[in-house]
Order: sequence, then structure tokens, then C-alpha cells
Amino acid sequence: MIVHDDGLELRSTVATACRVLAARGLVDGVLGHVSARVADAELVVRCRGDEERGLGLSDPGEVWRFTLDGEPVDAPAAFSPPNELPLHAELLRSRPEVGAVVHAHPPAALLVGLAGLEPRPVFGAYNIPAMRLALEGVPVYERSVLITRRELAVEMVKAMGGSPTCLLRGHGITVAAESVEQATVLAVNLNELLVVTVELARLGARPPEVSAEDLAELPDLGSEFNDRLAWQAMVAGLESRSASLS
Repeated sequence: MIVHDDGLELRSTVATACRVLAARGLVDGVLGHVSARVADAELVVRCRGDEERGLGLSDPGEVWRFTLDGEPVDAPAAFSPPNELPLHAELLRSRPEVGAVVHAHPPAALLVGLAGLEPRPVFGAYNIPAMRLALEGVPVYERSVLITRRELAVEMVKAMGGSPTCLLRGHGITVAAESVEQATVLAVNLNELLVVTVELARLGARPPEVSAEDLAELPDLGSEFNDRLAWQAMVAGLESRSASLS
């Protein structure tokens, strides 16, 4: 089971992930949330407060600890967990290999789901991790509902199976990984796949899938490259953007 220390560093990482998702267009305003497991039956999650400013301005003071049953552990009364906390809780409860969960509302996910488009592995070196998501297949949860109850979360987890991703039709995406950094990078790559899927549909194009010969030439660059370096670049992009606005 993946367990993280719930100290300031983890809370800061969750807040940073929220800012990355906002900067990349996966979340807007106050919709979307990121969580991390900190104990067998507890997590930290980005909450909403009385002076809410949106996910794009998240800070560690908006990330608080709750049980998987939704009971506050250290959250002040001014902060509430997301209504869809059961989405995070059920994934952590049912899949011990998961250490972090991202739920976001990318516009491309909405369009792919409503149009019934299938993400296909039609590009290669452009974005190898995103291509591999298409190869593995992106499961779909068919109900366009807020996942505010455990029963609905169980349905979503069942639809997701053992996949790290799930498209929620008419709603958004759910992504699960070992760490917040991995989950965030994975969500960004999934969004890239969905954006390409939408744009190809707009063009009326249906290119062939990457050949087996070309697939054999595409290496698995490993977590060091695909996760850590990608995360660092995304965080640096936030800092660059902040500097340009100041």
C-alpha cells in the first residue's frame, strides 16, 4: 500500500498539482480536486474554503486531512472537502497500489465522451506515454453524475477496473497513480490524447494506428523521464508564468 507523509511538503505538492492542472486547462474555477493517501483509511485533499480563489491559486493551507468516510481529521470548520470525496476514497479503499487521485474536467474529455469518440494510438514519438494510454484503452464510466455517494464511486471504480485512467461521460476524468506527481503528469498526458482525438474528428481524419514496427522503436523512458522530469518542467512553467505576470 502506498502511504505518504501528510506534512507540509505533501500538502504543498497537492496544491501545486491543482495549479498545474489549472494552467494546463484541465480544471477551471473551483471544479476539480487532487488527493493523496496518508494512512490506511485517511487522505489529504484540496478543500474549498470561505475565501475560495479557485484551483489556479491553490496553496497548502487549502489541503486538509480526512478519513475515507469523510470525517475531518485536522480540517478547520471553514474548509469543506469536495462533494466528490467518495470518488477519491473508494479508489484508495479498493486499490492499495494507488497513492494519489486526480479528478478534473478537461473540455476535450467532455467532447470525446459525448461524441462517443475512441482515443486511438495514432501518434508515436510525439507523446509516447499518451500513445500508450490509447494502446491500453481508456475505460468509460457511462453515468453523467456527481459522484457524491459511495455507491456511485463503486460503480466508477468497477468501470475503471485496473486502469490508471477513466473517462466519465458528460463529466470529466479520473486518474490514479502512486504519487501526486505521477497522477498529475498522467492526467496531462491523457488530456493530450483526448485533445488530439477531438481535433482529428474535427478534421474528419482517421489516420492509421502506429505500426508494430514503429511501436518496437518507441522505448519506455521510465518514471525518471516520464514522471519526475515532466513534473519538474510543469512546475517550472508555473514559476515562469508567475514571474511574467509580476
